[in-house]
Amino acid sequence: MSTDRTTATERIRAELDHPVIDADGHYLEYQPALAGYFQDEGLDAEAVLAGDVATGIGTWGYVDLSEEERCQRRATRTPWWAAPSANTLDVATATFPALLNERLDEIGIDFAIMYGSAALVYPLIVDDETRIHACRAINRYASNAFAEYSDRMTPAAVIPMHTPQEAIEALEFAVGDLGMKAAMISGFVERPIEDPSGGAYNVWWDTLGLDSAYDYDPFWRRCLELGISPACHSSTMGIGLRRSTSTYMYNHIGHFAAASEAFAKSLFFGGVTQRFPELRIGLLEGGVHWGVGLFADLISRWEKRNVEAISTYDPARLDVALFEELAAKYGGALRERGLASAPLRPGSWASDGPHDDFAALELTSPEDVRDRFVPNFFFGCEADDPMIASAFDRNRIPLGASISAMFSSDIGHWDVPDMTEVLGEAYENVEKGWLDLAQFRDFVFGNVLRFYTDTNPDFFRGTAVEQAVADSLESKRPT
Repeated sequence: MSTDRTTATERIRAELDHPVIDADGHYLEYQPALAGYFQDEGLDAEAVLAGDVATGIGTWGYVDLSEEERCQRRATRTPWWAAPSANTLDVATATFPALLNERLDEIGIDFAIMYGSAALVYPLIVDDETRIHACRAINRYASNAFAEYSDRMTPAAVIPMHTPQEAIEALEFAVGDLGMKAAMISGFVERPIEDPSGGAYNVWWDTLGLDSAYDYDPFWRRCLELGISPACHSSTMGIGLRRSTSTYMYNHIGHFAAASEAFAKSLFFGGVTQRFPELRIGLLEGGVHWGVGLFADLISRWEKRNVEAISTYDPARLDVALFEELAAKYGGALRERGLASAPLRPGSWASDGPHDDFAALELTSPEDVRDRFVPNFFFGCEADDPMIASAFDRNRIPLGASISAMFSSDIGHWDVPDMTEVLGEAYENVEKGWLDLAQFRDFVFGNVLRFYTDTNPDFFRGTAVEQAVADSLESKRPT
């Protein structure tokens, strides 16, 4: 390991008066061991790894298709070479919790929430029995693998979301039977559409809130009862415009953010955050700049299209006489070529209005929009993300809000070729003047702390950061 890097990490840590909590590290599954857990669940490991997976990671089986077949099927290029293999030490570190535990101080992290890698795919498996048991298997694997190191790290349970009951049962097993306290969910479920006219098979993406096939309120309620802040870690490669047949990077850029944006909008417009104001949702690996933009968009849309303002756009309010007068004066060649006397044709622009697109939210002011969004959503940002500071720019964010960005190292994956660099990359935001030390504290400690303790005050009990968390919570209690 590099002495220079070790020294840099030590120098940064010496300037901080708080711990560093990683909201999103990744472990690499040790397949020989995981196979045994699959077998315990009645699954064949090879069958699971080669099974049919819903859209979200590209076309399953892409590598076995010929170039002609890929073009004919418009097969979406899947991820490839996804681990930093040339750095054998880091690959082993991501694979074996004992080694990660030994190196956390060198990396500069005091406590880490760890997510699987292949496990990101398991909630997307199409077959119900395979999906449910694969998620149980990975949760048993992770619970056992990390059990000895609970003072420095904890794994997130993988929760399949095809139905609320399926999700609740998986959550209760993970929390009640396995003692897990973090959870990863998919922010959407791919569902089939059967065209009754006999047309081609199609699919739609249920984002679990607005227009969902199910009422997921029982699941959100159960999360709060069990002290769980669920985190969305969904892929949209192969969906919409991310369908290149040849280029992984074309499909990859922005895909986590796209999934999280759809999920966040669905929960907001579906009234989930209005009904469950204490619910905390993590939106991982997509950065925060899109979250800042979404919040601003929600404010501006509500101001211009709330149930009162929307009457401004009623076609019936057009003064046809005045329009005709102006057309006669300014219409020129357009008028001569037969400009219609009625500029807005009947039936155009959804004339069946008015509609209140915000009806489920009971909003009366921009502050209500803020209160249904800002406290509920937390955004995972990787260390090298240059847009982190946008979350703290209260001068430009509506109502002077701050959006909750959380340090998320993504160690274990290809975008972290050297684990010892992540803290230094994150701290560059301070060195470049983009964040001050208080904001950096919120990024690597305070916001992650709130995400978990808002729903489970004991989340960090028994960990290396227990006292620092307790001191921070105590300092914020009203006197």
